[in-house]
Amino acid sequence: MDFNYTEQQLMLRSIARDFLSRECPRSAVRLLEKDEKGYDPVIWQRMAELGWLGLVLPEIYGGMEAGFMELVVLMEEIGRNILPGPYFATVALAALPVLEYGNEVQKSLYLPPIARGEKIWTLAAEEADAGSDFNAMITYACPDGDGYCLNGGKTFVPYAAAADYMLVPALVPSDKENGLTLFIVEPSLMGVKVELVPTLTGENLGSIRFRGVRLAEKDILGGLGRAEVIMENMLEKAGLLKCAEVSGACQAVLDMSSAYAQERVQFGHPIGAFQTIQHRLVDMLTSVEGLKYLVYQAAWLMSVGLPCSEQVAMAKVKANDVYQNVALAGVKIHGAIGFSQDHDIGLYYRRALASRFFPYSNDHYLEKIAGHIGL
Repeated sequence: MDFNYTEQQLMLRSIARDFLSRECPRSAVRLLEKDEKGYDPVIWQRMAELGWLGLVLPEIYGGMEAGFMELVVLMEEIGRNILPGPYFATVALAALPVLEYGNEVQKSLYLPPIARGEKIWTLAAEEADAGSDFNAMITYACPDGDGYCLNGGKTFVPYAAAADYMLVPALVPSDKENGLTLFIVEPSLMGVKVELVPTLTGENLGSIRFRGVRLAEKDILGGLGRAEVIMENMLEKAGLLKCAEVSGACQAVLDMSSAYAQERVQFGHPIGAFQTIQHRLVDMLTSVEGLKYLVYQAAWLMSVGLPCSEQVAMAKVKANDVYQNVALAGVKIHGAIGFSQDHDIGLYYRRALASRFFPYSNDHYLEKIAGHIGL
């Protein structure tokens, strides 16, 4: 395994870092936390012009045909700058499964508008009493004439209010195995109701009700009863991309804390001269580097098509713990000002708390890792 950046990846990282720091400084992040849309449409369109929305899509659909590792690099930079917006929801949770499981008509219809920044997508999977447990979901789509009638509800749907399309897993009672089927649903359809859910980070989440929503056969992605297979594949990739985003955020916290320790003077010396601060920063460094290694290892395995579920699970557990510990350590290094909402470090700490549960809790991944070692 070679974890060195390619020339293309270095260029992508440099362009992304410059663009995000210029177009969406942290002052803008604070404003977007209070915006009902939760993102800046101007920045969104500029990201499309840079090719980011179609980064891993084939050229025939308007994409750049880059690899999965390039997407990991970009997600790191997005995390580093904590860019608010539906990029993760549109690309990781929707474009990737449509590309992999959609038929040619669906890919030709849906992927080019994603690449051009014209359509926002999301995944509406979690349910109030089921979370992300496929076996406990109760939203259903009954056969009705030549189509289906969708009823039920989903919660904690990212950018639900901004989405033009959403992927919705629902039970089809007539399916022989009574399995989940993944539907493409337009929120503008009659019978769909979206309500905003307040969040700690200001992230745009929604609660959705489906009542008698009419869907057609063409709205099924991947075939009847295939939702569980599709979502397991999609959530593994999305979970790893979320780890990359967290890795970038952790690096930003480390950089901010190290710079502050060199600038802040107490008792006639920069606080970085004191052993306690030095040791805390070193602990942060080793944790951040360890997380980065696990993310790159899993991403490399995924990019070359090798089994990586164990590595993804380890990366997710590590990401959850490192982000919370590093963010809290960064806040402590900054002292009292670090606990204020006006300081940049607090933006990361709030997101560290919120990111722990996507797509699953630590317990899910710990059990998966235990299974891999024979327990």
